[in-house]
Amino acid sequence: MDAPTTLEHHPDWPPTLATHYDLDTAEQRFCAAADKIAAGREIIQAATAAIADAFAAGVLADDLVHGRAAVLDRILRACWQHVGLSVDGDLALIAVGGYGRGELLPASDIDLLLLCTATPDEARGEAISTFIRLLWDMGLHVGHSVRTLNECEDEAIRDVTVVTNLMEARLLAGNEDLYDLLEASIAPERIWPSREFFSAKLDEQARRHRKFGDSAYGLEPNVKDGPGGLRDIQMIGWVSKRHLHARRMSELVHHGFLTDEEYHELKAGQSYLWRVRFALHTLAGRGEDRLLFDQQRALADLFGYHDATANLAIEQFMQTYYRTVMRLERLNEMLLQHYKEAILYATVTAEPEFLNDHFQVSRGFIEVRYPQVFSTYPPALLELFLLSAQHPHIEGVRASTIRLLRQHRHLIDETFRNDLICRNLFMQILRQPHGVTTQLRRMNRYGILAAYLPAFALIVGRMQYDLFHVYTVDEHTLMVLRNVRRYSFPELADDTPGCAEIFARVPAPEVLYLAALFHDIAQGRGGDHSELGARDAEDFCRLHGLPEDQVALVSWLVRNHLMMSMTAQRKDISDPDIVLEFARKVGTQRYLDHIYLLTIADIRATNPNPWNSWRQSLLAELHRATTSVFKQGLETPQSGHELIAQVQIDALRLLREQGLSRRGALQIWEDLSDDYFLRHSADEISWHTRAILEHGAGKNPVVRIRAQSNRGGSEICIYAPEAQHVFAHVTSTLDRLGLDIVEARITSARRGMVLDTFIILEEDGAPVSEDFRLNEITSSLRTTLADVNATPAEVKRRLPRRLRHFQVPTQIHFSHAEGQHWSAIQLTTGDRPGLLSAIGQALIASKLRIHNARITTIGAQADDIFYVTEEDDSLLTDTGRQAEVKRAILQALDANDAA
Repeated sequence: MDAPTTLEHHPDWPPTLATHYDLDTAEQRFCAAADKIAAGREIIQAATAAIADAFAAGVLADDLVHGRAAVLDRILRACWQHVGLSVDGDLALIAVGGYGRGELLPASDIDLLLLCTATPDEARGEAISTFIRLLWDMGLHVGHSVRTLNECEDEAIRDVTVVTNLMEARLLAGNEDLYDLLEASIAPERIWPSREFFSAKLDEQARRHRKFGDSAYGLEPNVKDGPGGLRDIQMIGWVSKRHLHARRMSELVHHGFLTDEEYHELKAGQSYLWRVRFALHTLAGRGEDRLLFDQQRALADLFGYHDATANLAIEQFMQTYYRTVMRLERLNEMLLQHYKEAILYATVTAEPEFLNDHFQVSRGFIEVRYPQVFSTYPPALLELFLLSAQHPHIEGVRASTIRLLRQHRHLIDETFRNDLICRNLFMQILRQPHGVTTQLRRMNRYGILAAYLPAFALIVGRMQYDLFHVYTVDEHTLMVLRNVRRYSFPELADDTPGCAEIFARVPAPEVLYLAALFHDIAQGRGGDHSELGARDAEDFCRLHGLPEDQVALVSWLVRNHLMMSMTAQRKDISDPDIVLEFARKVGTQRYLDHIYLLTIADIRATNPNPWNSWRQSLLAELHRATTSVFKQGLETPQSGHELIAQVQIDALRLLREQGLSRRGALQIWEDLSDDYFLRHSADEISWHTRAILEHGAGKNPVVRIRAQSNRGGSEICIYAPEAQHVFAHVTSTLDRLGLDIVEARITSARRGMVLDTFIILEEDGAPVSEDFRLNEITSSLRTTLADVNATPAEVKRRLPRRLRHFQVPTQIHFSHAEGQHWSAIQLTTGDRPGLLSAIGQALIASKLRIHNARITTIGAQADDIFYVTEEDDSLLTDTGRQAEVKRAILQALDANDAA
């Protein structure tokens, strides 16, 4: 009596595998063999190899998983008979779980229930132990339980996962009547009626999805349990069996819960995921269900993908995977909504709320008023989402209407896009005060957004193979839009300080929403995605009737959406000339406000980790400084002398408030260059000065740390005799302590002293906060600086697993901007322990002085900039010297990797 599989049941050796292996003959040899263990191992190995050959030959994955189950069926039945259990009329051997469905992957567990009429006596217990031991000796991973009928029922009543497992039970051998009694004992008429079962399974799926961030788009997604994975398909099968008594998924077509097209889409999706999971188990050599970086490249090769100019093989493979699970996730949602209406709301009657001639609300869900709505009035494909935004009490879309949306989205063609009514509807959605993100996400889920914006269809499911972009491009795009929308919610104002006030000044928020939609829309096309996206945005805005000034602003934002983050993170924004240059590129306060809001929303939607107080402070400072330039006038900026005079006045005021001597401060400042006062705020200068004054004339270095500075991180101040290896020693020590250095500034003072400042964060991106940690850092640095002439200690932290799979080629570029006092060395390389210390030692060995450093680590890539001069403070402009320094850096990195 065979239970259903998720889609269709294939209980025996499929014909497609018969050409690879003669299972009937192998079974006969096994039954006749005296040494069952050796014979069992032989048949398992041979069948496994044959199934692997069939996989390589392109045999359907359905046959592979059912075929492996068929092999185990034969072995288990023969072993059951061999140990004498076949003559025991009070026992039944039952496959449960995935094995019960007849689905076994190469490393799947074999779950068995040995059902007894009564608790086994000693003789029967010994026979059962012999049977299980025989299977283990053959190398099979068996999970088993020995239960009576009453015990099974009691367990099933307590736990919905147990009753789910038993629903998939399949009799392998033994007492058939006992098996029938088991089926009857767990029937919905007896326990877990359809309504309770459905509610429990809905909760279970929601918990499972939350575990994966409610997203099918994880960097290392779980093929089995992630959203849109195999469990979501099985979920439909479980509910179908409980509610409709359907033994096969194809029966849902006859019941009207599935169309024939949807059934085949489910079947194709399951087959694809089985194939991916089969390959995963084979590559990993274990029951691995996560698409780890370790296997993604090999899987792309195995599935026949090749690198293209703008799209790596691994990105193509993952895009196929993401699009598959996205479709399955949508089907799961629609079918469960169908069941919700049929099971939970079956007895609920409510008068529909009429919205207009096309739509009404029934039990909180919007639905069409008649089935021909979309075919007779295609703009209703957008009108549905506008109405949903305008009526916040609408919980979602009725399942039957979702199906109609899917069936009619082909109507969204060029004629539809050029229809003024449709254009107006789309822009109205963007201009709604509520629900914009929700409706655009819904439009994406049902394929409407990709149909209306064909360029958007190209980025659906597209991933970038790095650790920085943790979401697919379409998911990232909608998260940027969500982040922009959040600026208007007062309860979220603390997430991004100052943004709510700036957003309130934006006269047309849809400009920002459109910039968010288009900023990455050209990813993967080849060429400059910012430039290509700007052209798309410009065409779209004109087509949708935006005023020319808004068209220009949206296009500019898309074209320059990376400019502010690059300036803030890769340039020294304490330099007035850098800020002035940026201000001239931006042009106006209006453009500055828009790019500031878009930049923050973009970074926060790329990866949860890169957004931290440090980056927030950088962008806020650049916005503040640029605003000051606009107020002063682009043509009449403050001179360096004016800026220095003002910062010194402010710093002296702070020192006076702390009761410190003006004379002492001025004496210290005499030893510091003008650059120091241009690169530090009054708060920082007063803090440094106080630390030096309080330390007095002692020989030991000054080491101070404050947990939270106004620069978004914990700040370290070191004032010490100048020595070659100070930078390398400090960076090595901080690295060993597991701290991230995001900025370093080195100021050479007169009288042989150096004033170094570092901004640090914990590995999770937070400033150092706990006293014991602050004391640990201070103590470690003092110990290190006690002997700065020693060679810095090696950093022996292990490279994290994820970083090992990303090979970032090392690139070194030299530059010098007119008017600057130092040369820039820009280094891009793979992040690894000891990186900064190794670079610092290489620069010192090359007889260069480090004045400033910007440290940016995003995912697996380190983008660091070092501002240096020769020992005599001249610039590093000679190409021969540059080549020499480059060789020294590369050699230091090689030595660090070999250590």
